[in-house]
Amino acid sequence: MALKLLLVCMEHNYGDPARGRSYEYYSFFETLQQLGVDIRLYDFASELKARGKDPMNAHLLETARDWCPDVVMFSLYTDEILEKTVKAMRGMAKTLCFFHDDTWRVDWSMKWAGIFDWFTTPDVYGSARYTQAGLTNFIPFPFGCNEKTYRKLEGSRFKYDVSFVGAWHPYREWIIKRLRKAGIEAHGFGFGWPSGPVSQNEMIRIFNETKVNLNLSNSASWDIRYLLSSPRALINRLRSPKTIEQLKARIFELNCCGSFQLSYYVEGLERYFAIGDEIGIYLDSDDLVRKAKLYLEDAGRRDRIASAGQARALRDHTFRARFRAAFEKMGVVSGL
Repeated sequence: MALKLLLVCMEHNYGDPARGRSYEYYSFFETLQQLGVDIRLYDFASELKARGKDPMNAHLLETARDWCPDVVMFSLYTDEILEKTVKAMRGMAKTLCFFHDDTWRVDWSMKWAGIFDWFTTPDVYGSARYTQAGLTNFIPFPFGCNEKTYRKLEGSRFKYDVSFVGAWHPYREWIIKRLRKAGIEAHGFGFGWPSGPVSQNEMIRIFNETKVNLNLSNSASWDIRYLLSSPRALINRLRSPKTIEQLKARIFELNCCGSFQLSYYVEGLERYFAIGDEIGIYLDSDDLVRKAKLYLEDAGRRDRIASAGQARALRDHTFRARFRAAFEKMGVVSGL
């Protein structure tokens, strides 16, 4: 009998259908569905809008009682889900919460961690931090890739020299402009960019059609040239709660496509990919310009790194492997 799993998350990015389907939808819902899990998605954002907070929580509990899942998996956003709802769920099924940003949302994740049966951490220091706090119900779970979705497209040809796909951010725009000033053809795609949002399929096509794919941080930068580039840049830096880099999903997704990427460095990256052999990295904006030119001029080197990175992603970093390990630790028979 297939594992029954209720996924409690937002179906769309930030709960807005205009911004397309969410990371959780593509990476968790679609992946587990493809792997044969009997999965249902509870879109708490749309239910919250339709019902209100307390009625939505009551409806969520009713849904779980009626369907009787083995696992209820949460991806929280802010305070939409009530603590009492989670505690009631624990009497019906095993509960698992995904923390995507506990590298910098430390207080928030610590508050919620002990409420669930299990929770995940992508932070390389997460295990030590939670153990120090007396929490042992954590599962190390870095981001990964769905190889059915993120793949090399047969017959694709290069259309772009350098591109970035992701939400607009003043620092990201500044980086694209820096590359252009250096004579490098660079493009930004996604929500907030002039070209507008792109679909999942369009994004994967862009990955495949780009010689150098950028993985750009949106953590606050102290580069004085960026801070002086516009009033908005300075205001964003002073207001941003993101003061530390984190290992993001794009690192795994680009490599899974067999597309060459040039990524910001984040501590722990070398645990997942060999720097210089399976992934390209840059250390600052000046280094990014130098490395972009280097890799654009050396197609053979790009191809070797992209191929090795894809092989590593498929071997070690698929969501099938991630979920199998997580369910085993939870004592859940998954059949993955």
